[in-house]
Amino acid sequence: MVRPIVIYGDPVLRAKCRPVTEVTPEIRALAEDMIETMVEAQGVGLAAPQVGEPIQLAVIDVSHDPECVTYLRVNGEDVAMKDLMPIVFINPTLELINPKETEQEGCLSFPDIRAMITRPEQVKATVTTLDGETLVIETDGLFSRAIQHETDHLNGRLFIDRMSAAAKVGMKGKIKRMMETYGGA
Repeated sequence: MVRPIVIYGDPVLRAKCRPVTEVTPEIRALAEDMIETMVEAQGVGLAAPQVGEPIQLAVIDVSHDPECVTYLRVNGEDVAMKDLMPIVFINPTLELINPKETEQEGCLSFPDIRAMITRPEQVKATVTTLDGETLVIETDGLFSRAIQHETDHLNGRLFIDRMSAAAKVGMKGKIKRMMETYGGA
C-alpha cells in the first residue's frame, strides 16, 4: 500500500527515532508499504519517519543505476547490487570514510527541492535486516549517500541541515512555497 509522504514542517521528521527491538508483522507490512511508496514516488530511499513512523527503519533501492558505485561489499565479500536491492534495514550505525564529495541531493519530504550536499564519499554501515541478520555494508557513490541520507532521517536530521549557510538563505523562499503547496505544517 502506498502511504502518504510526510512533508517538511511535520515534527516527526525532527524526531530521534526509537530503535526497532522486535520485528513484528506490522513492521514487515510497513517495510513493504515503504518500498511501494518509494517506488511510486520515484525515490531511491525512504525512512520510516517520512511515512509518519518514528522508528529506525529504512529502505533503499539504487539498482536502477548499477554504475552508481565502484564497490559494494557485504560482510567482507563483494556483492552484486541486484542481489541486495531493495534493502530494508533497521537500527543502522555508520562509520563515515573520507574524503568528502559534494553532489546534488533531493528528498521525498522536500518535493521539487534539490541542493548540493557535502558528505563523506564512502560508508561502512552496520545494519540489521528484518530477519535479524547483521550486515556490514561497505560502499561508495549513490548507495553510500543514500545510506547516510536515510540514517540522518532516523536521527531527526534533514538534508537541508547539511546545506551551506548561503544555500539555506537562498532556499528559504522555495521551502516556504513548497510547504504552502504540499501542505507541510
